[in-house]
Amino acid sequence: MFSGGIGLPEVLLVLAIVLIIFGPKRLPQLGRSLGSGMRNFKESVAARHKDEDEDDEHPELTASKADDRPGDERPVNEPVGRSGE
Repeated sequence: MFSGGIGLPEVLLVLAIVLIIFGPKRLPQLGRSLGSGMRNFKESVAARHKDEDEDDEHPELTASKADDRPGDERPVNEPVGRSGE
């Protein structure tokens, strides 16, 4: 039955089972929720790609800048430890 992939008979069988389980009154609601879920997924994927493209357009916003001060003027991080050590 499923040896060559999913064909028309298999799709009709799945639709018949869904109709029996959920009933005709809930099918439009299920279709709307499935459609909105797919739409949200597509928007989130498109937004992620848009964010990556914006990062490529403005590398100065994402790249760190070098510290131009001489070494003796840069702040020194003191080790964290007990006082007196």
